[in-house]
Amino acid sequence: MTYATLSGRTARPALLLAGILLIAANLRAPITGVAPILGQVRDAFAMGTAEAGALTTLPLLVFAVASPFCVLAARRCGLERSLFLSLILIAGGGLLRSGGSEWMLFAGTAVIGMGIAIANVLLPSLIKRDFPDRIASLTSAYALTAGLVASAVSIMAVPIAELPGSSWNIALGGYVVIPVLAMVVWLPQMGQHSAPEAAAVSASTGGKIWRSALAWQVTLFFGLNSLVYYVIVTWMPQILIEAGYTPAAAGSIHGVSQLATAVPGLLIGPLIARLKDQRTIAFGVVAITAIALAGLMLAPGWATVWAAMFGFGCGATFILALAFISMRVSTVEQAAALSAMAQSVGYLIAAGAPPLIGFLHDRTGGWTVPLAACLAVAGVTALLGLGAGRARQIG
Repeated sequence: MTYATLSGRTARPALLLAGILLIAANLRAPITGVAPILGQVRDAFAMGTAEAGALTTLPLLVFAVASPFCVLAARRCGLERSLFLSLILIAGGGLLRSGGSEWMLFAGTAVIGMGIAIANVLLPSLIKRDFPDRIASLTSAYALTAGLVASAVSIMAVPIAELPGSSWNIALGGYVVIPVLAMVVWLPQMGQHSAPEAAAVSASTGGKIWRSALAWQVTLFFGLNSLVYYVIVTWMPQILIEAGYTPAAAGSIHGVSQLATAVPGLLIGPLIARLKDQRTIAFGVVAITAIALAGLMLAPGWATVWAAMFGFGCGATFILALAFISMRVSTVEQAAALSAMAQSVGYLIAAGAPPLIGFLHDRTGGWTVPLAACLAVAGVTALLGLGAGRARQIG
């Protein structure tokens, strides 16, 4: 479908693009924004390291469990209505999470995870359906938006929590304004399309995807990058605090890493569009992540540099992985199936990592072993990029 076709079918295509970007603004910040104030949350409920790590793990588990069912939601309700539901869940979960009790904290986090899972799975299908000639640029644009918003939330979390009369839950609850704004902008799309059959995935399509070696390479490329990303996002402030940084400085550097995830959105899209084969770029961006991990481990005094490199490397890898989901298939049905597979398996791989890394820290008394483990995972991810980056399509 061309852009002109979309313009004739949708009264306000610019509003559709704005809605896509506002949905993207909710894909990362509700999770990453917890890390700078995780110490305050731990103190409030006397949490151990593993329990605190579960605040990041829980959404990933929800991603893994819910992703296969998101396509069924699109079949029944349509992509537009399903994405609106995702915003309702993110906003509702945000309010519940900031309620002030421990059960609300974890229950709200799970609800947020459900909402993000729906958006994560269905946005690539929406872009594949309505903007098939602009996949790389739009993927980059929504990754850029997600990174910018996540950076702002990370930088502001500690200052807001430390305001007179404020606290950690007020800092978390303030984010709800973003999904509410996204709902307002997305409302005009609710009546534009009926439930799209193209979003449904037949049994034959799904089976072909799960038997494809290329699909597994894309899935593991996505999953292992997510593993490293969420480990560092969860524990970077603690790593920096133990290296001598103040909580506010650690939160700001954490924000730098999130801001850096947005930078590849300006560069990677045009580059992907020009290259038929993305193996070199896939290996290269993961290598940047690996260098940053080694830097955090060996020279934490340069943390701002390493945080920026880490964010750039992981952000670029994330954009590539999302682009591969659309580029390595030939139909919208396959795109939805591969998106569900990559995010279900990928997030399941990533889910146990933050608590495990916290456990390794407690057992070894430092961050050297945990960071070395992440470095090894990055090496495997780089090798997978050589497979996922080939100019091939499934089937």
